[in-house]
Formats: sequence, structure tokens, C-alpha cells
Amino acid sequence: EVIKKDDPSNIKALANVLEVKKRKTAQYLGEGFVFFLFIITGAVFIYRAVNKQLKTSLQQQSFMMAITHELKTPIAIAKLNLETLQKRKLDDNQQQRLLQNTLQETNRLNALCNNMLLATQMDDGGYVVTKEEINFSDLVSDCVNDFIVRFPQRQFHSNLSHNICIMGDSLLLQMAVNNLLDNANKYSGKEADLTALVAEMNAGRVGAVIFLDSNPAYNHPIAKEFASALKKVSLTVSFADRQDETAGLCQVIAP
Repeated sequence: EVIKKDDPSNIKALANVLEVKKRKTAQYLGEGFVFFLFIITGAVFIYRAVNKQLKTSLQQQSFMMAITHELKTPIAIAKLNLETLQKRKLDDNQQQRLLQNTLQETNRLNALCNNMLLATQMDDGGYVVTKEEINFSDLVSDCVNDFIVRFPQRQFHSNLSHNICIMGDSLLLQMAVNNLLDNANKYSGKEADLTALVAEMNAGRVGAVIFLDSNPAYNHPIAKEFASALKKVSLTVSFADRQDETAGLCQVIAP
């Protein structure tokens, strides 16, 4: 059979075929695009889930390392104190001091364990907050005194008003205060040391100050107080290679 190009029936059939082809092409493209979106969406969700899991794993690892260190410290101190009592003959004052220190470390260990249990209960939603009247001044004072005993090499300055009473959960408030003090102890660093130095200089208990690769009179938060206190020191020396703000306050510049 000969197919004629100009035959109207053939032209109509060809148009139908092209229309079907067009629809199928659009259908396949649409289906492919939808499947592509599903794949991309699934990949995004999987990536987020894996990334969240990795972050959680890293947080758990960091938490375990930190809590292991915190738990081992009081255990090691208590063990050393007990071994000292066992192997050496000490007078009554020394024995009482070691026993008191051991008791403080065991109390600290007990507090750490309670905090871990509390954190688990709060994470699971099982902890019930209790509100009671608390002498917040005494609570903060006890926390500060505990840190003074634990870190005798650091200086802790507190200015507390007496008999501040509030309503709250004593355990949660104690944890919050201890966390604040712990962060201050870890990260206050040079600023706290310089604040203590300013107090010592103002009291006239510093005979000489030597500066090396430092310019606290320029970029420190208490630069003005520092500059005023430095004038009360008998000897001040700077090893700066130029006369900066701190060197300009010193009696001797030795570049």
C-alpha cells in the first residue's frame, strides 16, 4: 500500500502521533522531575539525620570525657589522702585536715553523681521542679566557699547581700551557681589575674612590675584603673620595642 503524503487521513494520523509523543514526553519529564525531587529530598533528610547523629555522638563523647575527668579527680584525691593516712604517722591536726579534705571530695563526688541523675531525669522529662523559699545569699556563699577550698591557687572575690530569699528549686539553683563559678574559674584567666594585681598595687603590696609583650593600659577593660594603680609601684619596667601606652607609664623602657 502506498502512503500518500497529501492524504488528509495520513496528515491527521501523523498529527495524532505527534500529539501522543508530546504528551508522553511531558509525562516522562514530569515523572522524572518528581522522582528527582524525591531523591533530592530523601538525600537532604538522610544528610541531616546523619549529621545530627554525628553531632550527638561528638557531644556524648565530649560529655563522657569531661565527666570522666570530673569523677576521677575527687576519687584520686580521696585515694591519695587515705593512702597517706595509712602509710604515714601524722599528728591529729594533719589527720583531721586530710579527713576533712577527703569528706569534701566525697561530697563533691556525690554531687556530681546527683547532677548526672538529675540531667538524665530532665532529659527524659521525669524531673518535677519543686518551689520553696531559699536563702539565696547562703546558697551562693556555700558554693563560693566550696570553690575556694577546691581551688586554693585562685582568688575568688564575692560581694553578697545578706538574707536574699527567693522561691525556687534549691538543687537547680545550686547547679546554676556552680556552673557560673566553674566557667568563671576556667575562662576568667588573665582578666581576673590583672584585677587581683590592681588590688594588690592599690594596697601597696607590689614592689615592682615588669612588662613583656603586653600592653594592658591600651586594650584591657580596666585600663584606667590599672594605669592609676601602676603609679603606686616603686619600680616599673617595660621591654616593649616602642613607647606604647603601658611603656609610657613605666619608669624604665628597655627595648
